[in-house]
Amino acid sequence: MRTTNSIKNIFYNILLNSMTILIGLVAQSIFIRTLGSEYNGLKSLFTSIISMLSISELGFGIAIIYNLYKPVASHDTEKIKTLVKYYQKIYRFIALVILIIGLCLLPFIPLFVGKISIDVHLQLVFLLFLSDAIVSYLMTYKRSIIQADQKEYLISKINILYLFLVNFVQIIILLLTKNFIYYLLIRVLFRFIENMTINHVANKKYPYLKEKNIEPLEEELKKNIHQKVKGLLFHKIGDYIVSGTDSIIISVTLGLGQLGLYNNYYFITNYVNILFGQIFSSVTSSVGNLIVEDKPKKTLQIYKTMLFANTWIYCFCSICIFVLIEPFITIWIGKEYLLSTGVLLALVINFYFQGLRKTDTTFKEAAGIFFEDRYISIVEAIINIVFSLLFVHFFGLAGVLMGTICSTMVLFLYSFPKYIFKSLFSKGYIDYFKIHVFNLLKAIFIFLISVTILSLIPYTNVFLKLLINAILCLFIPNFLYILLSHKSVEFSFLKKMVKELWKKKKDNKNG
Repeated sequence: MRTTNSIKNIFYNILLNSMTILIGLVAQSIFIRTLGSEYNGLKSLFTSIISMLSISELGFGIAIIYNLYKPVASHDTEKIKTLVKYYQKIYRFIALVILIIGLCLLPFIPLFVGKISIDVHLQLVFLLFLSDAIVSYLMTYKRSIIQADQKEYLISKINILYLFLVNFVQIIILLLTKNFIYYLLIRVLFRFIENMTINHVANKKYPYLKEKNIEPLEEELKKNIHQKVKGLLFHKIGDYIVSGTDSIIISVTLGLGQLGLYNNYYFITNYVNILFGQIFSSVTSSVGNLIVEDKPKKTLQIYKTMLFANTWIYCFCSICIFVLIEPFITIWIGKEYLLSTGVLLALVINFYFQGLRKTDTTFKEAAGIFFEDRYISIVEAIINIVFSLLFVHFFGLAGVLMGTICSTMVLFLYSFPKYIFKSLFSKGYIDYFKIHVFNLLKAIFIFLISVTILSLIPYTNVFLKLLINAILCLFIPNFLYILLSHKSVEFSFLKKMVKELWKKKKDNKNG
């Protein structure tokens, strides 16, 4: 059942994010052509500020889901009801906190934006972004039981429908009115409908959630959750500063126009990251179930195989981004929206290392390791701000990304080997670095060979360049990976897992 749910989660999440990319590209193109680059930068900036407010969530969602794994596996409905009810109370309080902080920020919004040439009511726009966040927090609590039960594919089905409808209506609104306010109002309305639908599905699948006789949460379990949340608070602050402040630093130091240009690149790389990142988030509950069963030898093999697959996927994606993004953007929205090769290289390196975190993060969340490494995110955040502000003066936009890359090294050089690898597998730093350095060197070699081969081909037509490079990108990196890895234990294990998943999928279909 664990394997079946994992494959369903992966399939529907890939389907969801494939559609997200396709629909998003069309919607983003129309948005830029209708409203322009500064509106695009404003959208990116306010998204980052709302992410800052989400620190108030403190990671309760992750902590609750972690504590739901065991009662879900043992069908302890009373414990499930108690945890979900507690989750509801917490999230109502969080929504109130976000509302209050957001309203306090209203007078200072123009300071974040700086000088702009567009005529827009900044406070009203921010209030609509704030409303979107509050609607999600008020109604999101019942997702937890679906996720803990390894049935995230049910949420993905709803998200696919939401994605299509909201983008379709927003595109119509933009084409007819060219009004940013109406565009945002549609998003808030459909967010409400999406969450109502998910709550309805949860009530139907788990009818006991509607029962009124709910026992109070045990003090010991409450203390356990609060301890994990204390650790997650640091991670939330650190994660926001690392990912969210980039937009603010770019806006303040380089301007909203540069942020708009960068957001087009980030828009594409982020969707690719989400698409493939869902493969790992989809198996988090299964890994958590495996860890609970206490099978360290099998868990270590799964870790090594996931890391091997992680490196392969993100090396392949990095090559594709590096050689395809420029011709794609030229065709998509125009040559005037291109950034320099230096910025692109920094973007790709940052993308690779952010993606490479997926394996360790999956095991970290599945094992509930939140409190032990709580200060690492703060160190990471401080390094990110200091180096980003330093490098931006010397290297411009590329410098902001270089600062983020430097901060990420804290995780790979210290946090992951100590708090995840050693904690879960009782293995030392040398064992960790052997695995990671070998995978990294292989990825660098394949990247350099692939990019060199592709750069030798002359083109006179941008459409032809995109098409031929896309075909070659599909074959060259993957052929090299198979050639260099086909005799490894991880490749054999991955191949075996894929065959088993395919067989189970066919059996389920026939059954």
